[in-house]
Amino acid sequence: MATTKLTVNNNGSLRIEGDFEIVDKDGNVYDLGGRDLVSVCRCGLSKNKPFCDGSHKGHFEHEAVAFNLPPKKQ
Repeated sequence: MATTKLTVNNNGSLRIEGDFEIVDKDGNVYDLGGRDLVSVCRCGLSKNKPFCDGSHKGHFEHEAVAFNLPPKKQ
């Protein structure tokens, strides 16, 4: 099975690495040029959305700390 890892960076982007594709709301696939690692914008300031261009530096703060979600209700 292919694996994908998504890392929530402090004060920055979401880093996606592994075997994945990124699609828009209509299902159109972004051309990743064979990359198996990309950074996706979380701050909304990138000029290259959905990808990070570093615009967040000094303008976006979030400390990434993992926590457990409550069990899913059935």
